[in-house]
Amino acid sequence: MVDERNPDHEPCYVISVAARMVGMHAQSLRNYERQGLISPSRSRGRVRLYSQSDVDRLRYIQRLMQDLGLNLAGAEVVMRMNERLRQMEREMAHLRAELQAYRDRVLPAVKGRETD
Repeated sequence: MVDERNPDHEPCYVISVAARMVGMHAQSLRNYERQGLISPSRSRGRVRLYSQSDVDRLRYIQRLMQDLGLNLAGAEVVMRMNERLRQMEREMAHLRAELQAYRDRVLPAVKGRETD
């Protein structure tokens, strides 16, 4: 899904350019796609198009594997855990906002009763 408000999500690099940008073989990018670690957009001609966010994600995978010594399965686990953590943080922020809205509605009514 492309987010028009964020230019980092605009698909603009073909696989050879994205592979060169991160110093990987194009076959590695295809493998990461098969593994579900990356999901490039497709043109009408079914050509893979990578966004800057995709390139950043590839660099993150590369760092996990090269700098931390993780294998592909370990990198996948770390990435999925990070995604789940971000999702839980969004949910928690939403729940906090709901709780604050509830407090804003209820507390004035409770304080009004206390003065009666």
